[in-house]
Amino acid sequence: MGNGTPRVAYFCMEFGLHEKLHIYAGGLGILAGDILKAAGDTGRPMVGVGILWRQDYTEQFIDEYDRPYDSYHEYRYDFLEDTGVIVTVPIRDEQVRVKVWKCTAFGNAPLYLLDTYLPDNLAWNLTGQLYGWFEEERIAQEMILGIGGVRALQALGMDVDVYHFNDSHAVFAGVELIRQQMTKDVPFTDALLSVKQHIVFTTHTPVPAGNEAHSHRILQYMSSYDGLSRDQIVQLGGDPFSMTAAGLRLSKRTNAVSQLHGHTAREMWKLIPGGIDILTITNGVHNGTWQDDSIRQAHSSGGDVWAAHSVLKRAMIDDIERRNGVRLDENVLTIGFARRATQYKRSDLIFSNREIIGDLLRNHRIQIVLSGKAHPNDLAGKATITNLVRIAREYPGSVVFLQGYDMAIGKMLTRGCDVWLNNPVRPMEASGTSGMKAAMNGVLNLSTLDGWWPEACDHGVNGWQFSGGYEGCDCDSVDVASLYQVLMGDVIPTYENRRDAWVGMMHASIEMAQWRFSAARMLQDYYERMYA
Repeated sequence: MGNGTPRVAYFCMEFGLHEKLHIYAGGLGILAGDILKAAGDTGRPMVGVGILWRQDYTEQFIDEYDRPYDSYHEYRYDFLEDTGVIVTVPIRDEQVRVKVWKCTAFGNAPLYLLDTYLPDNLAWNLTGQLYGWFEEERIAQEMILGIGGVRALQALGMDVDVYHFNDSHAVFAGVELIRQQMTKDVPFTDALLSVKQHIVFTTHTPVPAGNEAHSHRILQYMSSYDGLSRDQIVQLGGDPFSMTAAGLRLSKRTNAVSQLHGHTAREMWKLIPGGIDILTITNGVHNGTWQDDSIRQAHSSGGDVWAAHSVLKRAMIDDIERRNGVRLDENVLTIGFARRATQYKRSDLIFSNREIIGDLLRNHRIQIVLSGKAHPNDLAGKATITNLVRIAREYPGSVVFLQGYDMAIGKMLTRGCDVWLNNPVRPMEASGTSGMKAAMNGVLNLSTLDGWWPEACDHGVNGWQFSGGYEGCDCDSVDVASLYQVLMGDVIPTYENRRDAWVGMMHASIEMAQWRFSAARMLQDYYERMYA
C-alpha cells in the first residue's frame, strides 16, 4: 500500500459475520467477524482466513426430557464467490485438495474460506463440523487453516506483511512459512527469526487446561511437521506440543484481550523459554452490528433513550412469545444472561437461593431471560442447560430459556433486556464481549469484576459490580450473596423508584462503551501496537 499501512491476514478457526453464515461457535468467532467488519468500514488492508464449515458448530435444541440435543445440517451458500483457487495440504498419506471461497456479503473486509468438500478428496468432510470429532481430525483442520491458509493467500497472489493468529489454531501457518524459508537453504534458526517478524498472536484462554496440546506421536502420524524435524517442532511447541507456546515463540508480539487477562496470561506463560511479553488490547465489538440505531441517535441527540429502549424491549418480548409461548411483562425489570454454557460462567448462579430469588420472581419484581449452548461433548454444560430449562418451568411467565442460541438471539437480548448479568469465576473470563454489546445499547451490566468489566465499571454510575474482585474457593457463596445484595439494594430500587437515575445510567453506559469498547478502537490499537 502506498501509505505504508501493513497488509494483514487475520487467521481464525471461526468467523461470526452473520447468523446466515453458520461458521462460528461463540465469542472467538464474533470477535473475528467484528474486526473484519471494522476493517471493511475503514478500508484497512486486512483479509480474513477461515474455514467453510459445511455442518456448522452445532444447532442445539431442547428435547422432551429438558435435555439439549445437537442437530447438524449441511449448508450451502449462494452469496460466496468461487475464487477458482485450489491448494493442497499433505495430511497423513493424502494430498488433501482445498478449495478457496471469498465472502464480502456483510460489509466485511474480504474473508477467504477453505473447503475440502471436493469429490476427489478421500478426506472430503474434514471441513464438516467446527470443533467436532477427535484429536486427529482437529489437528487436520488446524493444518488446513494454517498450511492451507498460507498457500491459499500465495495462490491468490496476495502480499502479506503481517499474519495475525487469533488464538492458537493457526500456528501451523508459522510452520509452513518456516518450511518455505528452509527450502531456500535458510537455516531453521534464521528462518524462525525471519518469520517471527511477520506474525502476531492473540491468546484467549486464561486457564492452562484450556490450551490445546498434542503428542508428537500424533503430530508425526498426521504429517503435521510439514517438512521440519522433530527437534525443530519441539523448539517451537515443546513436548507435548503446546499450540499456545508455539504461538508465543512464533510471534513478534502477543496480546491478551483485557487488562485482567493480560495479568493472568503473563503469569501463566512467564516461564516459557523463547516466549515474549504479552501486551493488552482489550476486545471491542462492531457498533454497526450490535448497537441499535435508535439508541445511538437518542443518546447522541439528547433524545428519549428510554422510549427507544422500550420499543426494543417490546420487540424482544414479542419475539420471546413467538418462540416460547410465554408473554413477559414489559414493566418488570428484565435480566438477560446469554452465552456459552460452561461451568465457570455459572449461568444458574442467580438461582442458588430459591427462597430469595423465588420471592422476587413470584412477586414480579424481576424476570429473567436465558439462552446459550454447550459444546456437544460438554456434559456438565448440557446439565446446566437442563437445570435452567427446569427452573423456567418452575416460574412460568417469569423465567424463560431460549433454545437455538445464535447471533440473532444475542442481538435481541443485548438490546431488549434492562440488565445484563455476568458472573464468571474470576479470573477465568478473558474478555466477555456480550456485556459490551449490552452496554452500548444502554442495557446496564451487573457483573463480577472479571474480563473487560474492571476497566469499564463505575459502580452505580454506568452499571454495577458485585463481590469486589473476590477470588477464592468459596466464591460461589460469596458471589451469590453479594449479587443478591446489589440486586435488591441498588438495581431493583433504582429501576422501580428512580427512573431518571436509571436513564442517566443508560446514557453513561452508552457513552462509556461505544468507542472504548468498539471494534473500531480495537482495530486501531492493533494497527498501532501490534502490526507496525
